Amino acid sequence: MSDTVYLLWFEQERDDCDDCELLISVYSSESEAKAAIARVIDQKGFASFPDGFHIYPHTLNKDGWREGFIVD
Repeated sequence: MSDTVYLLWFEQERDDCDDCELLISVYSSESEAKAAIARVIDQKGFASFPDGFHIYPHTLNKDGWREGFIVD
């Protein structure tokens, strides 16, 4: 079993939306993530932003964020 998973995000930059990101799901391979894109790319909303899909590999059991953050 691989220690890498593939996160499929749909992201769009819009003036009327500060947080326009959707985590579609997490997949066991890049090819599975690409297959998911093919299944939803023609659906309402997604079809208007076909370049909004991004696949990010992530290593299991490894911290992705190790620093603090500022609260306004």
